[in-house]
Amino acid sequence: MDNHKEKILVVDDEISIRRILETRLSMIGYDVVSASDGEEALQIFRKEYPTLVVLDVMMPKLDGYGVCQELRKESDVPIIILTALGDVSDRITGLELGADDYIVKPFSPKELEARIRSVLRRIAKINISSSIPNSGVMNIGFLKIDTNKRQIYKNHERVRLTGMEFSLLELLISKAGEAFSRASILQEVWGYTPERHVDTRVVDVHISRLRAKLEDDPSNPDLILTARGTGYLFQKIIMKENVAI
Repeated sequence: MDNHKEKILVVDDEISIRRILETRLSMIGYDVVSASDGEEALQIFRKEYPTLVVLDVMMPKLDGYGVCQELRKESDVPIIILTALGDVSDRITGLELGADDYIVKPFSPKELEARIRSVLRRIAKINISSSIPNSGVMNIGFLKIDTNKRQIYKNHERVRLTGMEFSLLELLISKAGEAFSRASILQEVWGYTPERHVDTRVVDVHISRLRAKLEDDPSNPDLILTARGTGYLFQKIIMKENVAI
C-alpha cells in the first residue's frame, strides 16, 4: 500500500505509546510526526498540515478536548480520539466537539491501524468523486447541497460540516425515506463493523451534530428522523437539482 503522501500526527503524553505508534505507522508507510502535549500538537499541526490526527485526551497544558476544539475552528482534518476514560459520556465528549471516531485505551495497535486505513480510504474516495463533474446542487427544502464540492447551505448561508458529517448526510439522502440501522451506517460511513453496542454511539453523536447544524428545531427534527427500533432516515421530500448555487 502506497501511503507515502499521508502524514499522521500522533499526540500523546506517554512516550511509550508515541514510540509504538511512530514505529508501527512508519513501518506500514505513513509519514509520522508526534507531540507530547496539546500546545505542541497545535504548533506542529499548523506547521506540518497532517492528513489525520490521533489525539489522546488526558494531556498536560491543553487536553485533547481543547485541542479538538481548536482544530475544528480551522480545519476539517479527521481526528481519532484515544481515551482511557471509563464513562461512556466522557468517551463521546470528543465526538461532540468534532472528533470523527474514538478508541478506548488500552487498545490494539492493529485496531487503530484499521481505523486509520478506513478514514484514509474514505478521504481518497471523496477526492476521486469530487474530481468528477456532476449535476451540481440538490435543493431540499431550505437546504442546498453541492455533492461535488461537498458544501451545504441553509437559507443561503454556508454551514460547515466535517468530512464525516457530510458523508453521513450523503448516505441518508441517497436513500431518502429508507431507514438505516446504526450498524449499517457505521459500516458504510466509518468502514468497520461495531464489535460492542457502545460503538454505535459514534453514529448517535454525529446525527445529533447534524441536526444541530441543519434543523430549525433539533429537538423536533423535520429532516433527519429517528426510525424506532432501527436507526435513522432522511425524510423523503421532493428534491430538485441545479447546476450551481
